[in-house]
Amino acid sequence: MRSLDYLTILVYLLLLTFGWLSVCGASYDYSASTDLLSLSTRSGMQIVWIGTSLLLGMIILSVDSQYYEMFAYALFVLLLLLLFGTIFNPHSIKGSRSWLVLGPVRLQPAEFAKFATALALAKFMSGRDYDIHKWKDFVKTLAIIFTPMLFIVMQRETGSALVYLAFMLMLYREGMTGSVLFTAVAAVFYFVVGIRYSEELLLDTPTHVGRFVVMLAIQVFTTLMIGIYHQNHWRQSLTALAICVGTTVVSLLFSLYVIPFNIYWIQLAVTVLLVAWLLWTVAETRLRTYLWIAFFAVGSLVFFNMADYALNNVLEEHQRTRINVLLGLEEDLKGAGYNVHQSEIAIGSGGLLGKGFLNGTQTKLKYVPEQDTDFIFCTVGEEEGFVGAAGVLVLFLILILRLIHLAERQPTRFGRVYGYCVLSVFLFHVFINVGMVLGLTPVIGIPLPFFSYGGSSLWGFTFLLFIFLGIDARRNLTVA
Repeated sequence: MRSLDYLTILVYLLLLTFGWLSVCGASYDYSASTDLLSLSTRSGMQIVWIGTSLLLGMIILSVDSQYYEMFAYALFVLLLLLLFGTIFNPHSIKGSRSWLVLGPVRLQPAEFAKFATALALAKFMSGRDYDIHKWKDFVKTLAIIFTPMLFIVMQRETGSALVYLAFMLMLYREGMTGSVLFTAVAAVFYFVVGIRYSEELLLDTPTHVGRFVVMLAIQVFTTLMIGIYHQNHWRQSLTALAICVGTTVVSLLFSLYVIPFNIYWIQLAVTVLLVAWLLWTVAETRLRTYLWIAFFAVGSLVFFNMADYALNNVLEEHQRTRINVLLGLEEDLKGAGYNVHQSEIAIGSGGLLGKGFLNGTQTKLKYVPEQDTDFIFCTVGEEEGFVGAAGVLVLFLILILRLIHLAERQPTRFGRVYGYCVLSVFLFHVFINVGMVLGLTPVIGIPLPFFSYGGSSLWGFTFLLFIFLGIDARRNLTVA
């Protein structure tokens, strides 16, 4: 008990308190005149979930942390079986089969699978012979992450599945090459720019802005990677960059002032020649890095040209509409953009200090759908204003920074890996949830930790956090 991190527990309790007040504000109905503590109301039921979460936290802290490592794989397999079984359950809620209905209680196994996946990752990566740079170990690590994701997607719960991508941040801390993270960022750039500007023409040429910018980016990224990964090859890197950019500029000028044509095809030809040169260099020098750079360029081309197909033929209609609304390609204020538009109005109407507890008009009149679950942050903004919303974000920032500190002081790799898994999940949830309420990220339907109404998410976050607090409390008893 003396080794417990009471600052983190204090932040946890404050978040629970403000979360409950937000649920009260989002769900209270003046016309019904019901008691906030009545079990017939969401605010009353949230008290039950908070009470049981505190009890769960105490039980978790009383368990020896060695058992979490000992039974990590067993818990992971058990949750995988539960996730797989949930796919075939007969209860469908809002088109999703991710809920198990047990009488009056509904549980979402995907919320509990997060801590089980984190434990399995920590157990596997703390093995004596584990090396993240070995392909065999890296592929097994990805399998642990993507297997529950696959089952959750099969439950038609894409938002909850995407949360598991947060574990990639932990892999980056544990030595995963930065090129993987850069590739992911580049893919997002290709997708957003390519789709957003796919129909806009470049000046007076028949070239689309999206294709032009993405192709130029692929060439710049590819050529600069040569110098970055081989410091003594900067001359070749800058020469290749100059040729690519120079060819693009000359083609643009020719298309503007001589004969208009689609510059994309020249860019594509130059990129193909660049890849051919990289492969020829591999054959001549045996430098494997050039091969990976060539793969990056080819993969970028394939991904970019498949992005439009995936958007229009793979994603479901509501997902496609949400992305188009986010990118500004559609304005659907009565459909896919309704939630975000109303939440922006609610947050903006709160002003600096807010309208006061239970005085939010947007929330009281039920303008914002899911305002006590996925969109609960708009209640904070409306009732508590900018000051209250900023205060909540500061609390989450303190929690994130504290988790980094706790993870770094762990004497074992098991504790550090699990700590960064917890940190990554909380960071992903806060960033995406607040972002989608403000209209900055796609609406994927994930809860705000300790604020959104519901037992599954609250219990799941409590499991995640308190297992780590238990591991940290026993760090002085653990031999490094």
